[in-house]
Amino acid sequence: MSAPDFSLLAKRRFAPMFTVQFLGAFNDNLLKYAMLLLANYGLFRDAPDKAGMLSVVATGLFTLPYFLFSALAGQVADRIDKATLVRWVKLAEIGIMGVALVGFAWESIPLLLASLFLMGLHSTVFGPVKYSILPQHLHEREIMGGTGLIEAGTFLAILTGQLLAGQVLPWEVWLVAMGLAVLGYVSALAIPSAPPSRGGHPVDWNIARGTWHVLTTAHKGRGVWLAVLGISWFFTAGAVLLTEFVPLVSDTLNAQKDVATLFLVIFSVTIAFGSMTVNRLLKGEVSAKYVPISALALALGLIDLSFAAGGFAVTYPNATIAEFAASPGSWRIFADLFVIAFSGGMFIVPLYAILQVRSPAEERSQVIAANNILNAGMTVIAVVIVALLLSAGFSVAQVIGVLGFATLVVAMVSIWLLPETLFKGVIRVVLKGLYRVEVTGIENMPGPGERAVVVVNHLSFLDGVLLGAFLPGKPTFAVHTAIAKSWWIQPFLKLFRAFPVDPTNPMAAKAMVRTVREGNTLVIFPEGRITVTGALMKVSDGPGMVADKADAPIVPVRLNGPQFTPFSRLKGKVRTRIFPKISIDVLPPRRFRIEGEMSARERRAIAGRRLYDEMSAMIFATTDTDRTLFSALCTARAVHGGKAEVVEDIKREPLSLDRLILGSELLGDRLAHRTRPGEAVGLLLPNVNGAALAFFALQAEGRVAAMLNFTAGLTNLLSACETAEIKTVVTAHAFVEQAKLQDTVNALEASGRRVLYLEDLAQEIGTGAKLWHLLLKNGAEGRHLKRKVSPDAPAVILFTSGSEGTPKGVVLTHRNLLANCAQLAARIDFNSSDVVLNALPVFHSFGLTGGTLLPILSGIKTVFYPSPLHYRIVPALAYDANATILFGTDTFLSGYARMAHSYDFYSLRYIFAGAEKVREETRKTYADKFGLRILEGYGATECAPVIAVNTPMHFQAGTVGRLLPAMEARLEPVPGIEEGGRLYVKGPNVMAGYMLASELGKLQPPAEGWHDTGDIVTIDEAGFVQIRGRAKRFAKIGGEMVSLPAVESYAAKVWPDAEHAVVTRPDAKKGEQLVLYTTRPDADPRALLDWGRANGVTELMLPRDIRVLDALPVLGTGKLDYVTLGEMAKG
Repeated sequence: MSAPDFSLLAKRRFAPMFTVQFLGAFNDNLLKYAMLLLANYGLFRDAPDKAGMLSVVATGLFTLPYFLFSALAGQVADRIDKATLVRWVKLAEIGIMGVALVGFAWESIPLLLASLFLMGLHSTVFGPVKYSILPQHLHEREIMGGTGLIEAGTFLAILTGQLLAGQVLPWEVWLVAMGLAVLGYVSALAIPSAPPSRGGHPVDWNIARGTWHVLTTAHKGRGVWLAVLGISWFFTAGAVLLTEFVPLVSDTLNAQKDVATLFLVIFSVTIAFGSMTVNRLLKGEVSAKYVPISALALALGLIDLSFAAGGFAVTYPNATIAEFAASPGSWRIFADLFVIAFSGGMFIVPLYAILQVRSPAEERSQVIAANNILNAGMTVIAVVIVALLLSAGFSVAQVIGVLGFATLVVAMVSIWLLPETLFKGVIRVVLKGLYRVEVTGIENMPGPGERAVVVVNHLSFLDGVLLGAFLPGKPTFAVHTAIAKSWWIQPFLKLFRAFPVDPTNPMAAKAMVRTVREGNTLVIFPEGRITVTGALMKVSDGPGMVADKADAPIVPVRLNGPQFTPFSRLKGKVRTRIFPKISIDVLPPRRFRIEGEMSARERRAIAGRRLYDEMSAMIFATTDTDRTLFSALCTARAVHGGKAEVVEDIKREPLSLDRLILGSELLGDRLAHRTRPGEAVGLLLPNVNGAALAFFALQAEGRVAAMLNFTAGLTNLLSACETAEIKTVVTAHAFVEQAKLQDTVNALEASGRRVLYLEDLAQEIGTGAKLWHLLLKNGAEGRHLKRKVSPDAPAVILFTSGSEGTPKGVVLTHRNLLANCAQLAARIDFNSSDVVLNALPVFHSFGLTGGTLLPILSGIKTVFYPSPLHYRIVPALAYDANATILFGTDTFLSGYARMAHSYDFYSLRYIFAGAEKVREETRKTYADKFGLRILEGYGATECAPVIAVNTPMHFQAGTVGRLLPAMEARLEPVPGIEEGGRLYVKGPNVMAGYMLASELGKLQPPAEGWHDTGDIVTIDEAGFVQIRGRAKRFAKIGGEMVSLPAVESYAAKVWPDAEHAVVTRPDAKKGEQLVLYTTRPDADPRALLDWGRANGVTELMLPRDIRVLDALPVLGTGKLDYVTLGEMAKG
């Protein structure tokens, strides 16, 4: 049943006992506080010292029976019918109220103290009964509900008894108390019989021996004893806090006693609320899972109350309730009281339920008696300590702080002492509360007895705790031997088993294989260390070998979020937070078997490579690409902070994520009035801050950014606008003037297209709009989501370079671009401490994805430069901006190398090259002059663009690296070409389709998702891709297929310091003839022929027609302009 169930109040097996308990607690407090009020405001009005002493004596007399008679009460309660005992106690209460009557009538303090002592004795005898009787009358699933109602009723009775004592005359107090005592006795008559659990056993009347006996009885059960200690601590803390309410209010807060009464009301009502809430959460289950978190909240509430009260500035001396509530800081104190009381109710009820259910039935009353003894003893000790602290000069607020830190220790100890399964549950609850941990795919974890190797990326010292808490069962972790012996890991061995591994011991791997073969799940961090880059580091081949040898599947698990905690090793590299959101993604298992005969070294290499592929694929698969670019931008702000600088151009005025999003929204509002949702809008802009603002402005409003290549010539520009049905072009006055593009703009306008200028649009943005968006900046993503832009909707239109033909429009979706960013992030380590220098134009696919979107969406600064052809300025800018990542083509990189000082690239970590083959001379220059390795990649505009890339971990010169995660490839044979085949690729980054000038408005998707790259490649066993040439860049001479890139490489061997390009022209005899264009002034066909004969190259592959140029024509993308060269060759 779901507890608390108020229907219990209508049942005879519970309602009479509840009534008896409520009335008894009410009378205890009514009598005690009425006597104290009589003394303070009547008998000892002029003697405050005597009144204070009376308060101490009264508390002592009420507590004394708990020390003296609890043991006897516990023994008696286990030996006679509990219902009968309750009736005797309630009958005695009527007599006690008679003594109190005489005391109030005669205003006799001795008689009133006697009655108070007797009420203490009454409570001492009744205490063991009220809890030990519940398990005899309630079902186990009702215990929590019944206990919660008893506790809630008790605190409400204490509250109302104290409040009523101050509102009635002494003789009225007796009248009420006597009436309630009689009503209590009548209620007791209705309690069902509860037979004795130890009938016939003698009672030990020796108080000291009996007390020791009940304490040892309670100590026998570990869980029960811990519950007793927890209950005792709560009542100790509560007694201290309630005792200090009045001095806290009157002295520290300088308020009237009504405020203290209000505190008491809040405290009592909220404890009752917490008592019932925990029952609802546990749904009737008797469990301590919420006890540690409640203790933690109780401690934090007390500590914060200490700070809040200590720092309270009195605004209204002797404040009323209304004045106190109006004082700064008062609501923080109210909130602290609520937290303390609510967590106290959550804390105490499960412990009382455990006390009832887990203690043996025949000893239950004695155990509860032991609890009462400890309650009293610890309270007295605490009161003495508080008195000593106050006498030592501590303020009341400081005393509460000491109590809070002591409770914090109790909370920590309570977590440590819990049983393993409960300990795990508590740790899980705490971690969920702090880090909002989200776990997906837990069903993919192997069941008990199933062999598996779980591989996890390693981000922080928190990883093991997270996995131990949230992975099912008790997983086995492969842990370095030295760490397994460390003291600090011992507390966490309740979450997981440690399998000590010594990396220097060759038998360690065999031991792991044996462990997995025995049916264990082994959890390994293949990186062997916590990442210091934020991405995957070197992946060891060991786990792959273990999985292979043990014939076990690999289960990839991805952690995300711990890298942002203080427990990571990325301080200064990422924006750390105390409690970031953490996710744990468990992917489906996959078989990891290495087939074939090979050496152990080869097997290890394959295992390591495949494991790295699995883990990088895991990183990609668990990265969210199901969103739009603007949503990803907003997420970047949430992760990296709005102040993170992400864009900077030659003006050196950086844009932060806050400014970028704000500017994008403001500019987007202006563009939205002039365009339709989903419309393609041309961007005619260089690499400047305005280009990023305009790009994301279009994304914010659900428009498609068509990136126009202003270097392609007017004909190609107009063709692109026609193909993409562009009606509006966005540019800037300053750019048009500096680039001398006025004639181009005039032609665009003459063709019926509207040209908008960023400067003019900025003038339209009013101050009110700026303030509105600034105030509501956190709602940017919500406003964008209202546009209902699909992740699979077009986001960008790029145009093929035209190096071999007429440009086509390439439509890329939001998912395409985000997928390519995620693919790169899964393979390359970078973080927000990096600086990207991007001179590749944003109309270039890699300039857009690699140089703009990837860094911005990763919280990394990208420094824009408008032209990659300024060979002297770009290296100087790299030096000045402390760039760590540089993008370029071979043509641009060789130009930079010629002009750069050897120290200009001192800060660079990575240089990525693409678009054309990197020559050996360029590699050598960068290695010798700068000490840098060029990481060559390969891509196509149609693939957003990166398909493969060399990385520091997997590098092979002369290749373009290995395919990115989630990419599929197939090679189709090409007639006449023996080595390699035509490459087709498929993956999440492959375009939505082409836009063709011949079929306006019609998207041409790739057939079955496969894109024909048109490249002839080979892929070796390690997965490295080598480009042999374009299918269209083969010549058929005398019936033989000749690779034009191969011929260019021959020319580079002869004249390594020059640039070369080979095209063909028609030949009547052989079909085609080779034409070599070179920048070598003295290039001579004979030198090339001599080199060919010396190196075994047939004359068929060596051009005789050599033409010298000062510089080879280059497209804006950095590729050689083969179309122009081909036309020149025909002329």
